[in-house]
Amino acid sequence: MTTTAMRIPLAEARQIYRVEDVDRAMEQSAPARNEALAAFYERMKTMGGTRFVVKPSRADAVDGLYERCPNFGEVIDDVKKSLALAVSGNEPVSFAPILLLGEPGIGKTHFARALAEELGTGYHFVSMSSLTAGWILSGASAQWNHSKPGKVAQALVAGELANPVMVLDEVDKAGGDNRYDPFGPLYELLEHDTARRFRDEYVDVEIDASHMLWVTTANDERSIPEPILNRMNVYAVPRPDADESFAIACRLYRDIVAEHDWGFPDEPPTDVMERLATMPPREQRRALMAAFGTAKLAGRDHLVTDDLDSLRGARKRKIGF
Repeated sequence: MTTTAMRIPLAEARQIYRVEDVDRAMEQSAPARNEALAAFYERMKTMGGTRFVVKPSRADAVDGLYERCPNFGEVIDDVKKSLALAVSGNEPVSFAPILLLGEPGIGKTHFARALAEELGTGYHFVSMSSLTAGWILSGASAQWNHSKPGKVAQALVAGELANPVMVLDEVDKAGGDNRYDPFGPLYELLEHDTARRFRDEYVDVEIDASHMLWVTTANDERSIPEPILNRMNVYAVPRPDADESFAIACRLYRDIVAEHDWGFPDEPPTDVMERLATMPPREQRRALMAAFGTAKLAGRDHLVTDDLDSLRGARKRKIGF
């Protein structure tokens, strides 16, 4: 058996809600039920209450992240420990909720997406900077106009997997007041025992959300409630050092070239990568895409260091009316 075949994740079916409970909710809410809620209940019945949980076949399933996200080594090390336990017990992928702390642009959100890809669990994203109320995660009562299910119920009902990675981006920027605390649902969802009996206010059916994998990001933990911090493993992610940033730049170049038939060499030019490595990971892709375009406009199928100045020049210009 090849290494690739051995690293294919396994799956096992688990019940995350009971169709009987959906029928009961439909009967009890019939007088006040709106059409959208009725349609959601019908979808829950059609989909059934069983979802797959992904189980790792090997503890080294995430080793590719060491190259893709070299400054996240401490996080990857701990995820591998969880995978080793899951493999040993033939259990689903599971790890404690993660908080990635670090300055903007160092690749926190990219890491979360890459982790989901390596695990094969799927990926859902919530921008907490625009979140002012907890009902975005846990739904609002169907009695309110324009209410709808929260992100958790939507992910578990509409998806095929019970243990997707749920990314809460910039949790330190969540707004709102005490009446609509955006952190409110997390007190329940980040605890395994209470998450097993999660009840979305809109759906009003007990759902097992205990298999979900939580990754949150923040620049500063001081605005995050202490009880939430205590429910997570907190990692201070450093800025990539020179060697790590160079490796990220080279990997990014190879990935982009492999995705397109633009005629550029498979291997990146060292001098261009050294210049690109001076930028934060978030900026590297934008700068590299602009550089590819600049090279093509100049009639070249290779990059030179000056190509990287095209994006920086655009940023300096101001457009006015």
